[in-house]
Amino acid sequence: MQIRLTAPPHLRHKTILPASKSISNRALIIHALAGGKDLPENVSDCDDTFVMVRALTQTDDPINIMAAGTAMRFLSAYWSVNEGTHTLTGTARMKQRPIGILVNALRTLGAQIEYVETEGYPPLRISGGLHEGGRLSLPGDVSSQYISALLMIGPVLRKGLELELTGQVISRPYIDLTLKLMKDFGAQAEWTDEQHIKVEPQPYRPTPYYIENDWSAASYWYEIMALTPDKDAEIILTGLFADSAQGDSAVHGLFEPIGVHTEFFCDDDGMPFVKLTKHPIATERLEYDFVNQPDLAQTFVVTCAMLGIPFRFTGLQSLKIKETDRISALIRELEKLGYPLHEACGSELFWDGQRTEVRPHPAIDTYEDHRMAMAFAPCCFAVPEIYINHPQVVSKSYPHYWDHLKEAGFEITAL
Repeated sequence: MQIRLTAPPHLRHKTILPASKSISNRALIIHALAGGKDLPENVSDCDDTFVMVRALTQTDDPINIMAAGTAMRFLSAYWSVNEGTHTLTGTARMKQRPIGILVNALRTLGAQIEYVETEGYPPLRISGGLHEGGRLSLPGDVSSQYISALLMIGPVLRKGLELELTGQVISRPYIDLTLKLMKDFGAQAEWTDEQHIKVEPQPYRPTPYYIENDWSAASYWYEIMALTPDKDAEIILTGLFADSAQGDSAVHGLFEPIGVHTEFFCDDDGMPFVKLTKHPIATERLEYDFVNQPDLAQTFVVTCAMLGIPFRFTGLQSLKIKETDRISALIRELEKLGYPLHEACGSELFWDGQRTEVRPHPAIDTYEDHRMAMAFAPCCFAVPEIYINHPQVVSKSYPHYWDHLKEAGFEITAL
């Protein structure tokens, strides 16, 4: 499937963002470990959360988590501490995403896990029975989802968990988000210093829980506001908390120097919302380390290119093991639009302002990656018409993205 997008000349829009996928998936695992009955309130309706709910409730085996990397990592730990044998599998791309670091850590704690096909990669066959816990050391620059998966099972282990993270710790806000949710469900878990986390052997308790809306999804509306030529544009985004523990809530400060102003409000029912408006761009070049917000990288790479703002972004090493190799994908697709990007050290992307010829009728490939589709869609403000291949990939995190764009005035035609 392919769609063609045309941007609206004016922009006045209010939208209800999806619930946070990151919070939903953590809350579901912790809720299950707590023995809770009613699901948390406002659970995300995206594909990744759907497969998580299905995996936690189905009795059939194997369990197919499709392209949901979060589910693969969190469930690998979850099934290690629950009785029975379960096989976790997924898409062809999922079978190419490494999981050996997490499996080795779980095995060190006593888990019984076998590789069904290729050593170091899913599918996995997990025989539950991990109960003791103890001390564990991991490199701090591995995926934070590995770390979160281990932390969340800590309270149900007899000795709890003491986790040492060596070297640079990346994506720390995601680890902090996990610790916050664990505490919200009654666990005792905290940093003891910059490199160590201790989880006490104190079981979770069932707790009613409301899941806030998704700051990662909000980033695409920030991009839309940055790129629209309508100087009087206004966008209202509901359900965003100013004091959010989501690492991607940093988006409102990061967009300020590139032309988007944020104001926080609450409606009459006490529900928070933000209002986005345009203001002058205050920088000629942008440099930022995305080590703590890797999921915002695509949004900022595309936005800065479209605005003609040269940039150097670092801390992108985790992008290579996402739904696709996002660094390579960004280079290939922005080249189609006339922006030659450069990679350095496997963790940096930069653009020096050079332009090349734009391909006629550019069609953006999405590589089974929801964030490629959503980050490139607003390019229609800078390119008269842009085409997105396989647009249905947005269902992974923001199923109603295209509907919301139509409501905002975008013309979207299926071809």
